[in-house]
Amino acid sequence: MALLPGTTAPSFETKGVLKDQIVDFKLSDHKGKYVVLVFYPADFTFVCPTEILAFGDAREEFAQNNCELAMISTDSEHTHQAWLRAKRSEGGLEGAPLLLLADRNQKITKQFGVLIPDAGIAMRATYIIDGKGIIRHVQVNDGNVGRGVEETLRLVQAFQFSDTNGEVCPANWRKGKKTMKPTHDGVSKFLSEP
Repeated sequence: MALLPGTTAPSFETKGVLKDQIVDFKLSDHKGKYVVLVFYPADFTFVCPTEILAFGDAREEFAQNNCELAMISTDSEHTHQAWLRAKRSEGGLEGAPLLLLADRNQKITKQFGVLIPDAGIAMRATYIIDGKGIIRHVQVNDGNVGRGVEETLRLVQAFQFSDTNGEVCPANWRKGKKTMKPTHDGVSKFLSEP
């Protein structure tokens, strides 16, 4: 079963690939900043490259919001490297500026509860982890449909705003929009004002 919001994210370290280099990654190195951990089924597949490229296009926006993006599958770092070198016209990710993490032994995917055991691959799952290592959001969906990058960024911004200001964010909240105090008077005022 997937881990739930409000629980501590499991500590892990693994190898990954960033800008064609194999790198070490430790979740604990990112204390104090948000981490969006994006599990995906497999390299050299179909929906996965569209998601990775979309998250890659938004990497700077996440960084500006004190948030590290990391994509993770049960492929090896060498498979990630080959996929990042393959031309886009051939289904590759050539030039994608995103960190791809390896979980070849499936340990991390199991820890987060998103392993499809019979297939040996990860579900299409997103975890938003805050600067204290607490899981704030979990999304798991069928492998046939890709995720919305803008919604993931909106959620990071909403959690950060709420953490900083002690207010809550209503449905469809966007950065700079109206929030409310988490009280009866707060919601009454919010609902009665245009």
